[in-house]
Amino acid sequence: MSLDDKSKRLFCFGYGYSCDYLGYELQRLGGWTLSGTTRDQDKRKNLLTRRIRTHLFDYNYPLPDADKILRDVTHVLISTPPDDEGDPAFLAHAHDIARMPNLQWLGYLSTTGVYGDRQGGVVDESAEIRPTSKRGSRRALAEDQWLSLYRDYGTPVHIFRLAGIYGPGRSALDSVRAGVARRIDKPGQVFNRIHVEDIAQTIIASFHRPNPGAAYNLADDAPEPSHEVIRYACELLELEVPPLIPFNEADMAPIALSFYKDNKHVLNNRIKEELGVQLRYPNYKLGLEGCLAAEAAASQAFKEANYSGI
Repeated sequence: MSLDDKSKRLFCFGYGYSCDYLGYELQRLGGWTLSGTTRDQDKRKNLLTRRIRTHLFDYNYPLPDADKILRDVTHVLISTPPDDEGDPAFLAHAHDIARMPNLQWLGYLSTTGVYGDRQGGVVDESAEIRPTSKRGSRRALAEDQWLSLYRDYGTPVHIFRLAGIYGPGRSALDSVRAGVARRIDKPGQVFNRIHVEDIAQTIIASFHRPNPGAAYNLADDAPEPSHEVIRYACELLELEVPPLIPFNEADMAPIALSFYKDNKHVLNNRIKEELGVQLRYPNYKLGLEGCLAAEAAASQAFKEANYSGI
């Protein structure tokens, strides 16, 4: 069965922000049937109204009849958050997935946090996995779990290591509007980011050029300090730029503090050279401008729909 066949079926364990954008893009392209899981009953109802077959799933509630649910699925994307034991979808359904009769491609959304702190150094996919945070350690374990299906059963597993995800509704523009954005200054600290549209296009490129066992960095071309991103968001919104706060004076929650423990420059050459990806948003300025444009387009579409009585 090739990707050009009409019976293309994607199942997402954890139908969240990134999977949703991928789903919209596949619906736009046509020929795809979408399904997946969520932990939230209200979200399940919303997805069902969009003709996305959705099942409740978490550590305590595995799929009730996985063989039947996954029987005709051709593509699986995993974005469920792991804990200290690993990925819940793997722990509950690894053997079900290994024997899927029509599976052509499986992708796991991991994080560049698996590389750990490199004190500003450069990493690519050949770099050693040596996480320095609990979040990175959990993702490294989950990566190895999914790759074990490739090693043991030949399951077509692909790993995608994502930098900081942002996009419409989830960017510095939103934190600035909410009045919660702070400009933390830790000299020499940089972060890569990845726009959700570039996540979607990279995954689709992998559909067309599968390479089981491969890992890909999904990151932009220009890692920058977070305070510069906040500053530019303020400029776009024509709002006052918050003052810089020295890192050693910033009172941050543990989860926020953990992001500042890792400092590295993530290279993305492999998605360009192997998958032919050209990033739509290679830096945060273009990305934030794109978010603002998407908001304006959505607002205009809403006005037109109401005006026409749709």
